[in-house]
Formats: sequence, C-alpha cells, structure tokens
Amino acid sequence: MKILGLDPGLGTTGWGLIEAEGNRIRHLANGQIKSDAKEPLPARLSHLASQLDAIIADEAPDAAAAEEIFVNKNAQSTLKLAQARGALILSVARAGIALGEYAPRLVKKAVVGVGNADKAQIHAMIKVLLPGATVAGPDAADALAVAITHAHHLAAGKSGLR
Repeated sequence: MKILGLDPGLGTTGWGLIEAEGNRIRHLANGQIKSDAKEPLPARLSHLASQLDAIIADEAPDAAAAEEIFVNKNAQSTLKLAQARGALILSVARAGIALGEYAPRLVKKAVVGVGNADKAQIHAMIKVLLPGATVAGPDAADALAVAITHAHHLAAGKSGLR
C-alpha cells in the first residue's frame, strides 16, 4: 500500500510517500510544496491544492494521512494553517482517497517514542526508519512521520480515519 503523508502549512507543506506491507515500510518519495507569501491567500491555497493534485496524479497513493492542527497562541496563524489544511484535504477527497488524521504528539510518539520530540529528533528517526532516503527538509520529514504513523495504525487495525 502506498501512503501519502502530509504536514500542512501555508508557506511550506511537507509531503512524503511510503510503501507499507504489514509492519515493513519503504521510502518512495518526499518533497515540499511552497507558496509565495506575497500572493493573496486564495492564490496560495489554490497553488497548494493544484500542486498536491499533481503529486497525487503522479504517485497514485492508496491512502493518505495528515497531521491535525496544533493550536498556536496566534489565532491568525492557526486560521491560516486551518485554511491550508482544508485545501489539502479537499485535494485528497477529490481524488477519492481515505484520509487518516493524527495529532502532532501522537506522530512524534509513534516515530520517536516520546510526544514532545523536536524536529531534529523526528528527522533523525526518519533516517533510521527509512535508510537511504534523502529528505527534502523538516516539513518533508514530518510528512514521512505522518505516513509512518498511518502505516502503523493500519497494521494494528486502528486507521485514524475520520
């Protein structure tokens, strides 16, 4: 099964694709979708969605998973993140792909073993879990962690689907 993981962000959305067979996982691809902060919000959201549409068309994932929103102290940032996440979820839904959703702490715990791991620890564990993978950056590493979390939950019979 090919699983697409997403780490939503308005400025940078990380994506990662793995192949899972039971508890065995293998890296397939990863990257980052960036939007231009100088563009109006609707254009940025459209860009995120169209880029993800292209990735889905090229990679043909069987399942997808996204990180849930971490609520910031800055309400405006949280709202923009929610809008970006919504555009990405719409792309996944239009492709007819079931989406699992996972809290950031659960993703960190699944990959690193503790729910308060930082980005460097996640990146380090991704290198261990997916040897030989060249990771496009911290957002892509987070997206791969989301995909791995979904693979583990599917293998355990807990899908995270909503």
